[in-house]
Amino acid sequence: MNFIKNNLANAFTLANLVSGSVGVLHLITGDYRITALCIILSLVLDFFDGFVARALKSNSDLGAQLDSLADMVSFGLLPGVVMYKALEPFGAQFFSFELPFDIKYFGLLITMFSCLRLAIFNLDEEQTYYFKGLNTPANTILVFGLFYAFNEKGSFSTFFQNPALLLLFTVVSAWLLVSPLKMIALKFKSMQLRDNYPKIALVLGGMLLLSFFGLVGIPLVIVYYILVSLAFSKQL
Repeated sequence: MNFIKNNLANAFTLANLVSGSVGVLHLITGDYRITALCIILSLVLDFFDGFVARALKSNSDLGAQLDSLADMVSFGLLPGVVMYKALEPFGAQFFSFELPFDIKYFGLLITMFSCLRLAIFNLDEEQTYYFKGLNTPANTILVFGLFYAFNEKGSFSTFFQNPALLLLFTVVSAWLLVSPLKMIALKFKSMQLRDNYPKIALVLGGMLLLSFFGLVGIPLVIVYYILVSLAFSKQL
């Protein structure tokens, strides 16, 4: 019984890893709907591994390391491959310039900085009630959300037809992961209303964006999340 109690959270973490791996494989083959489902499943599993660990008081150093390793695949490798796929149609062509290499490999910059962010997070003891920089799940939702909306509905077509914008977005995404900017975490210091204005603004605004824009609203929610975090940074 103790074995199950001590390892149930780790089982959720490993399931997150498997889900992320399946998502990457289907992303490569172009089955983006399965990838979307895998990301949702990984998000749920990533939430429950921490929830279960706290509920059963089974937190461990092993669990913390496994969590980061699983997130590296689901929310590190996967968004990097998304940008790889987004840049792939341009080959080595950058407007009128012929580069000596395909620009698609720049997409993996997101994977590299996701790894760096996860390592920093493991060592940083400040990030209890807020995140420093954009967390990897939110970044994955932003990157894949834009790509998925483009492929499913043709949204953001101007963005995905411009390699300069895609490269700029890749750099900004990578920077946000390791930036010093304070970002809202849905953890509560207290139940007093004034202490939770940023979270209330985030939830209500996010719901409105999703209700008005549907699928297209998913990446917009992350943009809104960044803006709200900046607006309330002094309260975090």
